[in-house]
Amino acid sequence: MSQTYNPAAIMGNADTHSGVTNAKLGVWLFLASEIMLFATLFTSYIVLRMGSTSWPWGWDVLNVPLATLNTVILISSSVTIVMAYAKAYDKDKSGFQRWMAATILLSLGFLVVKAFEYGHEFALGIGPHTSVFYAIYFTMTGLHGLHILGGVAVNGGLLYMSAREEHWRNPLFLGRVEGAGLYWHFVDIVWIFLFPALYLL
Repeated sequence: MSQTYNPAAIMGNADTHSGVTNAKLGVWLFLASEIMLFATLFTSYIVLRMGSTSWPWGWDVLNVPLATLNTVILISSSVTIVMAYAKAYDKDKSGFQRWMAATILLSLGFLVVKAFEYGHEFALGIGPHTSVFYAIYFTMTGLHGLHILGGVAVNGGLLYMSAREEHWRNPLFLGRVEGAGLYWHFVDIVWIFLFPALYLL
């Protein structure tokens, strides 16, 4: 008796019993682990702050205007990656490439602004060793920056793949773009919490 194989299932795009594809389920499980990581960091921040007799106000010691600019940049990048997904869904290659390139440029812009902020702090002799506050600040924003770099790598890979017809016409490509979008929205949401927690409180 011959056995019939499902190519979609082999390539990881089969529906689970919930109606969610294996690929999307994998992304959600990965994001769940990331949520636990950042939840632990935020909990540590709260415990250390509540237990400290002296804690600086973020707006007194950090660069709020640059952080505000970065917030605008990341929110804008959430819009551009949604547009990139919409263009991929419509099979508009040039539109997808434009919006994904805009997402990558905004991501790099965020990193450049953050580099200026770090550079100014290092020039003043401020680092993770300076205080518990700065140890928390550099740990959380540095880890977030690494996640931004990861997003740039993934989105850059998708932009490169879209230039090759065998990848662009692959039915799995749209799912990959969707997964990258979910990850990018998570990165943006983390910053939305980091910004007020570190800079405004």
